[in-house]
Amino acid sequence: MPSAPATPSTARAINDRLALRLLQEEGPLTAGQLKRLTGLSRPTVADLVERLQGAGLVRVVGESGAERRGPNARLYGIVADRAHLAALDVRLRGVTVTVTDLLGAPLAEEAAPIGGDTGPAVERAAALLERTVREAGATRLHTVGIGAPGLIDPATGTLRDSAGLPAWHRRLVTALRERMPATVLVENETNLAAVAELREGAARDRDTFVLLWLGHGVGAAVVLDGALRRGASGGAGEIGFLPVPGTGGLPSATDCSGGFHALAGSAAVRALAGGYGIEAAGGDGEGEPAGASAVRAALERLTAGGAGAEGAGAEAADAFLDALAERVALGAAAVSAVLDPGCVVLGGELGHAGGAVLAARVEDRLAALSPLRTEVRASTLGGAAVLRGALLTARDAAQDALFGAPPAR
Repeated sequence: MPSAPATPSTARAINDRLALRLLQEEGPLTAGQLKRLTGLSRPTVADLVERLQGAGLVRVVGESGAERRGPNARLYGIVADRAHLAALDVRLRGVTVTVTDLLGAPLAEEAAPIGGDTGPAVERAAALLERTVREAGATRLHTVGIGAPGLIDPATGTLRDSAGLPAWHRRLVTALRERMPATVLVENETNLAAVAELREGAARDRDTFVLLWLGHGVGAAVVLDGALRRGASGGAGEIGFLPVPGTGGLPSATDCSGGFHALAGSAAVRALAGGYGIEAAGGDGEGEPAGASAVRAALERLTAGGAGAEGAGAEAADAFLDALAERVALGAAAVSAVLDPGCVVLGGELGHAGGAVLAARVEDRLAALSPLRTEVRASTLGGAAVLRGALLTARDAAQDALFGAPPAR
């Protein structure tokens, strides 16, 4: 059935949102430029500019043109300090915080190890956020986005109790909602990494893909037709529990040690590398996963190449990367068979470390396992994707609240 014609108020909301989106994407614009980009009439543009100025969302930020004077030269820009945002990347034993203005321009960033008993850990993490907000001079904190490992309950929007994850993670979200004068949103870390890769990373030109997260642990995020798909219980992408050959056992409801995690998690990759004489720098603490370090070491050997000892080292590195690609391709093949996404992005620190070299090898192995054509790409954001995804989520929510949610299509 044909849709009903838009009311004047709906038309104004659509026009305002379009102008604000252009100001965000293009930067400050004159009324004439807004007219040209929106296709709206001059009086309509004049009305919306006046309306947005009155709402405190837009202001004159300068002048443009050779003459640089008069109403037609005025440059209008979004009032970036109308609200401030914060994003947190919550890991097993540490937290990274960034604070930005409404457009996402960074104002302050800090990171700190967090651990121990629940109460003190929550207090340290909350204090880190509050300190970073003060350092940024963010007096109008509007939205906080949090990326954390574990399942998000789709009914409540909270972290569910998960075996193997610190208890302070779940308590932190509740504590921040109680003490922060802001909206607090939480999302699974792998899902947020996929949001970042979709908007600014390796999947910018795709609306359907799967992000395969390879870090300390493994996970996946599913994006179909431009939308993140979380599943009925929020567990879509828990690929660490996927039963695969080569693990010597099966996973259980509370333990993924017999699943894909046992092949592609950092500890497993480090052990695989050791079998080829490739040592990872450092342990598997809160820093770069040892598996990612091993991949970097292998790539360095390949680059060195040469004859003699160096040549033998390159051969071992080549064999290790082939073996790793075989393992990763098992998980990618399962994803491909069920979803047929056409594209798999290797994310996380290990996927980022392997880059195009590992991605090409996985794509080659995957082509031998599945009849479905699937491109494999390396993440361009790596471990930073979680924090970036949390910020993008917070920015979208704040702008929807302040600018008015986009009209339904």
